[in-house]
Amino acid sequence: MTSDRQPTQIRTAQQPGRAAGATLQLAVATLGFLVNFWAWALLGPLGPGIKERLDLSFAAQSLLVAVPVVVGSLGRIPVGALTDRYGARAVFPLVTVATIVPVLTLTMVSSYTALIVTGFFLGIGGTTFAVGVPHVSGWYPPARRGFAIGVFGVGMGGTAIANFTTVPLADAFGDSAPFLLVAAVLAGYAGLSFLLLRDAPGRTRPTASPWRRLVDVGRLSVTWQLCFLYAVGFGGFVAFSVYLPAYLRTTYHLNPTDGALRTAGFVVLAVAARPVGGWLSDRLHPVPVLVWCFALVAVVAVVQSFEPALMPVATVALLGMAALLGAASGAVFALVGKVAPAEQVGAVTGLVGAAGGLGGFVPPLLMGWVYGEQGSYSIGLMLLSDVALAAAVFTAVKMAGLAKRAGGAGARPAAASS
Repeated sequence: MTSDRQPTQIRTAQQPGRAAGATLQLAVATLGFLVNFWAWALLGPLGPGIKERLDLSFAAQSLLVAVPVVVGSLGRIPVGALTDRYGARAVFPLVTVATIVPVLTLTMVSSYTALIVTGFFLGIGGTTFAVGVPHVSGWYPPARRGFAIGVFGVGMGGTAIANFTTVPLADAFGDSAPFLLVAAVLAGYAGLSFLLLRDAPGRTRPTASPWRRLVDVGRLSVTWQLCFLYAVGFGGFVAFSVYLPAYLRTTYHLNPTDGALRTAGFVVLAVAARPVGGWLSDRLHPVPVLVWCFALVAVVAVVQSFEPALMPVATVALLGMAALLGAASGAVFALVGKVAPAEQVGAVTGLVGAAGGLGGFVPPLLMGWVYGEQGSYSIGLMLLSDVALAAAVFTAVKMAGLAKRAGGAGARPAAASS
C-alpha cells in the first residue's frame, strides 16, 4: 500500500504550491521544536547552582537534570501515535500549552522533591520531536526527507538557547525571569501553530488503535536497529548537553556562566551538523555516514577520557564530538525517512525518539555515580567510546544490506517494498 502511494507523494511535492507550503510547515514545526526544547532544557544550566544551594550529591544533581529527559523520551511513544491519528495541527499546540504549566511552576518551587516532580512534567516539552518528524516527512518526498528532517532537527538548538540565556537572565532579572520568558514564548507559539500548521495533502489517518500500531511497528526489526543507533547518536548529544555544565565546572573549574556558554557552543555545533548529516545521507546513504560518525566519536571520547589539562585541547575534542553526534542524529532520521512505511512514521519516530532520549538519560546518572565513586569521569568517557565503536561495527555489518537495497531501489523506501 505504501509503495503505491509513493509516486503520488513525489509528484505533488514537486508542485510549486506544495513546495512553498512544505517550506512553511517545516519552518513552523522547527520553531515549535526549538521553543519546546528550550523549555525542556531549563534545568540543565541551573543544575550546578541548585546542587550548591541544596547541598546535593553529584548523583542527586544528575537525577534532577535527567528526569525531564526520560519523561520527554518515553512520552514520544504515545505522542507519536497521537500525531499519526490526529495530525500535528492538533497535537503541537496541545503539547506546547501543556509545557507552560511546569515552566510556570518552576517560579514557585525550591525544594529538591518539588523540583523533581516539576521536572517530570517539564519532560512534556521533549515529546514534540515525535510530532514534528512525521509532520515534516509527510510534506517532503523520500529524496529530500533526510535534509528536511535534518533542518527540523535544528530545533534542538533550544537547548543552546537555554544554556545561553537561563543563568544570565536569572542573574540580571531574578530567578523567575527565564521561566516567565519561556512561558510567554510557548503561549505565543501555541497560537501561531494552531493558525499555520496544516496536514500534508493526502495524509491517511490510521484506523487501528495506537496500541495495535505500536505492536506492528515493534515487529519491524529495523525499528529496533534504529532505536539502538539513535540511542547512541542523539542520546550522546542529550547526555552532554544536560551534564556538560557540571562536568566543566568539576573538571576545569569553570564558573556556571562560562560552563553554560561552552555547553551552548557544544549544542550549536551539534545543531548545525544535524542537517549536514541528513544532506550527506541523501547523497550517499545513511549507513556509511553513521559508520564514520560513530567511529570518530569513539576516537574523540578516548582523547577526552584522559582529561587533557589544556582547555583548548578539551574544547576541540568536545566540539568534535558535538559535530559527529549531531551528524549521526541527522543520519539516523534520514534512515527513518527511507525505511519506515509512510503511515507508520509517527509510531516509528515515537519509539526511536524515545530510545534516543533514554540514551541521554543513563549517561548523566552513570557519570555522576562514577565520579562519586572514583573522583574521575574517565571511566564514563571510555564507556562512551566502547558503545560508539560497537554502534559503528553494528551499522557496518548488520545494516549493510540496507545500503545495497537502497542503491538498487533509488528513492523507494526499503520498508515499503517488504
